[in-house]
Amino acid sequence: MKAPAAIEPGPAAAATASGAAVEANARYLSHADIGGRPTRDPVVPEPEGDPFHAPWEARAMALTLAMGATGEWNIDMSRAARETLPDYADLSYFQIWLKALERLLAARGLVHADEIAAGHASRPPLPIARILQADDVARVLARGSPTERPATRPVRFAVGDRVRTQAGRADHHTRLPGYARGHIGTVERVLGMHVYADAHAHGLGEDPQWLYTVVFAASDLWPGEGRPGATVSIDAWEPYLEPA
Repeated sequence: MKAPAAIEPGPAAAATASGAAVEANARYLSHADIGGRPTRDPVVPEPEGDPFHAPWEARAMALTLAMGATGEWNIDMSRAARETLPDYADLSYFQIWLKALERLLAARGLVHADEIAAGHASRPPLPIARILQADDVARVLARGSPTERPATRPVRFAVGDRVRTQAGRADHHTRLPGYARGHIGTVERVLGMHVYADAHAHGLGEDPQWLYTVVFAASDLWPGEGRPGATVSIDAWEPYLEPA
């Protein structure tokens, strides 16, 4: 099977803590990093238990999960495809899923623009490595995809250590939210070594890194706005952190 394609290929690269290259690309822009920012629209709570507003949304989710199970891409590539959609802010939740799925399929030659427009295939299907059979769906979803990996090097930080997160915009997929960049927090938990999303999203392998829960004072993240005494915890990989 051909190697997975990155979403936004580019020539430059930044080194991770373990030496692997994470793609740095000035064209890469996440439109999903909106946490902790004022919103233009009110947040409307919805009832639990029914995530779908129309039948097509359930089908979009099913298609996305079924294609993810083929191994043509990984979950971090899928997230990267969603967050870099130029019209992300104008789409509903499952519209984002569907447009990203079309993008991933097209990038691998598994579907073509004329087929999407027509609503049916017009070419013979390309071979794929795995097929998620209907009888296996419940078992596969219940099993999930664990990301923890065996430790291959000593942990750098311990519970109670003060750490500072990376500052500045990331030119690649990352799980470090913008509102937490360049801030000082305290290590609350050591979670083990996990697949490093920043590398995984760009086809650079799992590159496992130590993962920590870091707690921040809300008043530090949003001076003058954060509620006194409130805290925010995020899970941050070791390459995101330095001693404070």
